[in-house]
Amino acid sequence: MCGIAGLLDLSGRHAPERSQNIVQKMLGAIQHRGPDDSGLWTSPDGRCVLGHRRLSIIDLSAAGHQPMIAGDSSYALTFNGEIYNYQELRDELSERGDVFSGQSDTEVLLTGLVRHGLDFVKKIDGMFAFALYSSIKKEIILSRDFFGEKPLYYTFLNGYFAFCSELHAFEHLPDFKPLISRQAIAQFLQFQYVPAPGTFYKGCRKLPPAHSMTVSADGQSVLSRYYAFVAGDRVQDDRSLDDRADELEELLLRSLKRRLISDVPLGAFLSGGVDSSTVAALITRRLGRSIKTFSMGFVDAADSEHQEARAIAEYLGSEHHERLLPLPAPEEVARIAANLDEPNADSSCLPTFLLSQFARTHVTVALSGDGGDEMFGGYQRYFDCIDASEQNRERIAAGSWHIGQDYYAGRLLIFPDRDLRALLGEDPDPVSPYVWELRHQIDVDKRPLLSVLREQDANNYMPGAVLAKVDRMSMRHGLEVRTPFLSPEVGRFAQSLPMQSLAEGRVGKLVLRHLGARYLPREWLMRPKKGFGLPVAGWGERGLRPHIESLLLKDDCRLSAWIPPERLRSYWEKNSERVSFYQLWSLAILEHWLRLHDGKPV
Repeated sequence: MCGIAGLLDLSGRHAPERSQNIVQKMLGAIQHRGPDDSGLWTSPDGRCVLGHRRLSIIDLSAAGHQPMIAGDSSYALTFNGEIYNYQELRDELSERGDVFSGQSDTEVLLTGLVRHGLDFVKKIDGMFAFALYSSIKKEIILSRDFFGEKPLYYTFLNGYFAFCSELHAFEHLPDFKPLISRQAIAQFLQFQYVPAPGTFYKGCRKLPPAHSMTVSADGQSVLSRYYAFVAGDRVQDDRSLDDRADELEELLLRSLKRRLISDVPLGAFLSGGVDSSTVAALITRRLGRSIKTFSMGFVDAADSEHQEARAIAEYLGSEHHERLLPLPAPEEVARIAANLDEPNADSSCLPTFLLSQFARTHVTVALSGDGGDEMFGGYQRYFDCIDASEQNRERIAAGSWHIGQDYYAGRLLIFPDRDLRALLGEDPDPVSPYVWELRHQIDVDKRPLLSVLREQDANNYMPGAVLAKVDRMSMRHGLEVRTPFLSPEVGRFAQSLPMQSLAEGRVGKLVLRHLGARYLPREWLMRPKKGFGLPVAGWGERGLRPHIESLLLKDDCRLSAWIPPERLRSYWEKNSERVSFYQLWSLAILEHWLRLHDGKPV
């Protein structure tokens, strides 16, 4: 787990020393991602510079140092992530005659790419973002993992092609202008993030999950996709729930065995929900491994899950570590904004940041249950939307009610259309064309609605909000987080499941609950989902609302560069009492982030 950065001089006019200095500055901006080691490599012709910050997890020796060079210096690799099946891939490559000098997964990745090209990516079970430079072809290849666990940004600027693990590192590029459009502000307020391939800065992009991109020496780029989570259309299942659970158990056990490989201390997050509890149960009961578990909660918060997590830890016999915190001060939002390279308004950023900080005092790697809701249909908003569609059948047929607009409104968007227009004005319309595209995709899709919605979330919400949050908050503490639900094998299993094995009534994740009930009391696995977030009830009213008012209505408000002060004041006077907690949080993250970055309207 690391941070990567690099430049490709497309013009051939820049001195190698200049490029090296730029990459060093970019690495300095992401030092927190790799506190153990750093490296820099320059191609023989001086056109390409690759940089790396290392958090040592596997093969702690110098044999894992990056950037890593193929034996004849024809290829160089800088890589962020973990290849969990690297030992199996190493054996396959060894049988073909490849010889390895160390034990790192980086060497396996480099060797496999040299031998098989980009097709090797399809063999990987892991989370990754990498850049491979070919001195022979004078081209650079970027690639990102199946579900978007690891980030990768890029830009073309002043004769350079540049890439990095975090967006803010581009601020160190010569003549970089941190231009922020009104559309980027609007998309953030809608989604709580800017959807890929867009970013907060104009001219910068993030590589979408499961994509690779080749950039030639003259700056021509080719983008390709190697995987897509596409949910099935079947309703009835020709296999029993027991059979499905058997298959899922074997897949998760294989995924867990791979993710438990580590040369540093390892633990697991435990929230008390179905996903993390099943992970902990399989580790302790099926694999017979003792493990440290970590949970946290807030004092006097009714929706805190720390007591459930404690009970599960006691039941499984894990070495449990728990931290109970007072309700956070509203000013904590500034702390989170300061640790985000690109704004992310997922309100569980704060508890994830605090839990990662706590876990890092004991371990360097933590397993999580992220991805379970998207893979197996766990969010209650899915069933709310399904119920609404049933109640509005006649209006759907008449064209006066649309499922897509129901889902991409208050169920998922932070600022639905009406609220966004009230804040930003209607001319030009701030509602993103991308929202209408997603809504249309839902409306015309004839598959079962649960399949359509979880596919949408797996491809958009999960990488955009959830995985980005986990990556940024954990890496700020040098903690690597691994999720067994996001192996390609588990993903392919989940996407093919018929509805009968996914949901019954308003209860989702049937096959996962059925599996978990083999090792945990069934009634525990049927408890309503609370989610891992802030104590919303009351806390926003007492602290966050006046905090936001003090930010938005003062002369030094940064958001007023995009929204005229008179409109901000008018909006607040008319709407302050009905602005939701999540809208308050989004506005606070946005304002504090803008105060920390020298963004300019465009």
